[in-house]
Amino acid sequence: MMYEDILIRPVVSEKASMLREQNKYVFIVHPDATKTQIKEAVSSLFKVKVVNCTTMNVLGKVKRLRGKPGRTASYKKAIVRLADGETISAFEGV
Repeated sequence: MMYEDILIRPVVSEKASMLREQNKYVFIVHPDATKTQIKEAVSSLFKVKVVNCTTMNVLGKVKRLRGKPGRTASYKKAIVRLADGETISAFEGV
């Protein structure tokens, strides 16, 4: 799996911006990606040193459309902690 395929998109939310103050960045990742693959992808794509990686599977919410129940898509989320002094410049100013 290529590094570009592992990281799908960054999460831009209020909680994710509060985690950035702790030097943690949140990404939606490929469901089959492992923690080591995610660490390697972030370190090689953004040229930073990754200290820790936490992953979680997020189940889709139950929604209703025209009275019929359904689900939104489930996804895998990763919280990546960088070494002290390291930042990802793409997130600055967001």
